Amino acid sequence: MLINLTDVLSCEEKVVKRTVETELRSFDISLGSFPLTEERPLTLVLTNLGNDKLLIEGEFAVKAQIPCDRCLTEVDVPIEVSFSKEVDMKQSAEGRIDDLDETDFINGYNLDTDKLVYGELLVNWPMKTLCKPDCKGICRKCGKNLNEGPCGCDTVELDPRMAVIAEIFKNSK
Repeated sequence: MLINLTDVLSCEEKVVKRTVETELRSFDISLGSFPLTEERPLTLVLTNLGNDKLLIEGEFAVKAQIPCDRCLTEVDVPIEVSFSKEVDMKQSAEGRIDDLDETDFINGYNLDTDKLVYGELLVNWPMKTLCKPDCKGICRKCGKNLNEGPCGCDTVELDPRMAVIAEIFKNSK
């Protein structure tokens, strides 16, 4: 959704509060596509700081379905995000890029809330997701989820330095 910023920028120290429903139904990144099951709308506070500077403050929350990093079962992960960004509206898009300012969510005098939410989700995405702290993962041989019980595979792993001796015993039988 685009929000026109001309109203906020027309008067110094003007504050505008908005609640916006985002249009993201899934979060698509290089790791995959993750459905967003629940969403609390984006609450924005836009403040004109004067000298063509804009303060954007906001918060939102989502629940994303992310596979467990050990056993691959789907986990509903709540992600709560709050942010505060100061944007210099005098600068052009090229000038912001040169200053390494990642404000691609502002185009002219329009604020793209979906790009803003996407960028904040990307920064706040969990590094590791577990279904439970003591998740046992999956069997390396058969792929069974070990949280559901043992699989029966031989789990003895010999020291690789002793592999030559193990071969001698196998061949002598």
